[in-house]
Amino acid sequence: MFWKSHKKRCKLLGDEHSLHVTASNQRQRYVTKDGKCRVNLGPIEDKSRFLSDIFTTLVDLKYRWFLLVFTMCYILTWVAFGGIYFLGAWLRDDIAHINDPQWQACYENVDSFLSALLLSLESQRTIGYGYRMVTARCPEGTVLLMVQSILGSIIDALMVGCMFVKISRPQQRAQTLIFSKHCVICERDEKLCMLFRIGDLRESHMVDAKIRAKLIKSRQTKEGEFIPLEQSEINLGYDTGGDRLLLVEPQTITHVINENSPFWEVGAERLKRETFEIIVILEGIVEASGMTCQARTSYTEDEILWGHRFESCISLEKGAFRVDYSAFDKTFEVQMSLLSAKDRIIVSVHSYCYMNDRSDFTIPVFHVCIKVALCFYYNMPFDLCYIMLLLLCMLMFFKNKHPAIPICLWSCPGRVAKYERSTH
Repeated sequence: MFWKSHKKRCKLLGDEHSLHVTASNQRQRYVTKDGKCRVNLGPIEDKSRFLSDIFTTLVDLKYRWFLLVFTMCYILTWVAFGGIYFLGAWLRDDIAHINDPQWQACYENVDSFLSALLLSLESQRTIGYGYRMVTARCPEGTVLLMVQSILGSIIDALMVGCMFVKISRPQQRAQTLIFSKHCVICERDEKLCMLFRIGDLRESHMVDAKIRAKLIKSRQTKEGEFIPLEQSEINLGYDTGGDRLLLVEPQTITHVINENSPFWEVGAERLKRETFEIIVILEGIVEASGMTCQARTSYTEDEILWGHRFESCISLEKGAFRVDYSAFDKTFEVQMSLLSAKDRIIVSVHSYCYMNDRSDFTIPVFHVCIKVALCFYYNMPFDLCYIMLLLLCMLMFFKNKHPAIPICLWSCPGRVAKYERSTH
């Protein structure tokens, strides 16, 4: 039982040990690079729910199955009504008196099932009567013809509507929306950022394009519950409007790694041990049709390059900007620290305190200061945090009588708070 449970977990994203056993190209992805979701649904017991929304069910079918349903709907209708016409002709003895010129037939010149099938086809498709026809000598034939005409119109409306919607769906438009093969992590404006590129190959642009990203990662709760595919939001500029794009030229999407980011504590070494997947979703309105289009891709942890930047792919040429898509995926390496965003702040504040006083006593005081500062800052309001730090400052100063303590305790929390405020 334990082995089955362990095997089940290994198939999910969260098993870190499976990453070392299998190759990266064999890793199970949640979403493929071309945007297809690798999730199989089943078994579904109540399949009648799909019939309640038959239009969406038909549109979602693959083309080969849709064409099969399209063809069978017409063929079965023709055959069914052809059988009814043949049965009516047989019950009224029209077949037995086919050569009697004095006989007043209901279904004229229907002497076999094939002739009844031709009558059904000519009636439903409004081809026009010739040798065979429904006469006015029987009311049931007239009613049957009316029913077939109404049913044929319903099938025409449903099938033609499904075909039109299926052909005009903007799924193929997503093929001209491209994403960079890799994500990069580098510094931008003295902040640690995660970057990736998107581009549109068509000259007709997307209207109201929006970008968002999700982090798919498994975890185990404190109570022991295993969550195989937990989704976390990755901020791509929602609060500043940076997620709304004018996708005329390739855009570099930026995620600032701050305390609200799921990569706050992830450094270069930890990135190699992590197992996760970033799902990127680009949505917009197709300019030509006005329909909403969605393009997706994903990045796994081995597709994120630490300490790289994207090469520029835009240049000025003959009074216009030129986009070189051959450089769309190219990156170059830059020198930068391997520390996480959280560790960078700690090191920065540590260096600041050390510059104010070089005595050996400053370092242990700093550790107490920064731990209390971070603890209170993330769990209490800023004013209450500052009061607690002032009390700590006074307590340690009167206890140790060291002049560098107030300087360190006063300046370090302010620098932490100032940095944190700027990242919001």
